[in-house]
Amino acid sequence: MGLTYTGATGLLAPVIALNTWTFVMEAWVFGGRIAASPTMDFDNTKPEAQRDAHAPLQVRWRGANYNHLFEQPTQFYAVMLALSSMGSGNDRTNVMLAWAYVGIRIAHSLVQSIVNHIPTRASLFVASSGLLAILTGRAAMAFF
Repeated sequence: MGLTYTGATGLLAPVIALNTWTFVMEAWVFGGRIAASPTMDFDNTKPEAQRDAHAPLQVRWRGANYNHLFEQPTQFYAVMLALSSMGSGNDRTNVMLAWAYVGIRIAHSLVQSIVNHIPTRASLFVASSGLLAILTGRAAMAFF
């Protein structure tokens, strides 16, 4: 069973999947904040960290992870679009690396949002960074 795609769409599927996951996390964060709202501090004259201190820990973890999905993954989106636009969007290795990156980022989200075990999170982050570095290198080789 192999991966088959038409055009430069192979790398667009992981892009769409990770962006969809970001919306899942947004809903999870929003739902948690609504449920926790009776215990939360909404005094806008206080710094955000001080207000958030009243939210349950897992709600804060989810919020932090949601923010993380707008950091390194933005590089992933750019590299995937670059590879796709250069005609490397259907390269099997690139597609498999991209899906591995997405899977690891989802695992990172779940670990941070549920147990927030720092060594596990760090390992997942290093793994995703390594995959992104490889994909970036492959993009540079394809371009230059």
